[in-house]
Amino acid sequence: MTAYDTAAWSDLFVATAGASAALAGLVFVSVSINLERILEFPGLPERAAQTLLLLLSVLVVSIMGLVPGQSATALGVELLAWGLILLAATAALGSKVQAPEGAPRGWSVSRNAIVALGTIPTVVGGISLIATSGGGLYWIVAGIVGALAGGLANAWVLLVEILR
Repeated sequence: MTAYDTAAWSDLFVATAGASAALAGLVFVSVSINLERILEFPGLPERAAQTLLLLLSVLVVSIMGLVPGQSATALGVELLAWGLILLAATAALGSKVQAPEGAPRGWSVSRNAIVALGTIPTVVGGISLIATSGGGLYWIVAGIVGALAGGLANAWVLLVEILR
């Protein structure tokens, strides 16, 4: 089954490793340039860290997926461990941030959803690979897309919205 055949996904992992490394580098440089401005706003340094973690996650997941000769179960264990570490780290960063006064009700929900879309599918995908049931690497694709989308959404806020 393709969902559990790691060799069949190598082209995807090569492409996402390169794309995420380039995006993480660009965000890192951009955050460095805007660092003073980012530090002026409560919660933005944590958002910058979450952004870099989401983009780094795609790189780490892609590298794990490219290890030659690795079984789907071994990859599942690695992805589950990484997903749990990532989920804990991003949640810890998010817990330090209070919604700004006057923020709409959905403010916290949207921030947490951005992070959840890039972390939870990796955990589910790891479990699915270990169990050889439930979608396997298709969950990892969802996590990769979610992490890239979340990272880019956060990057937009960090690099454009703070200048308004």
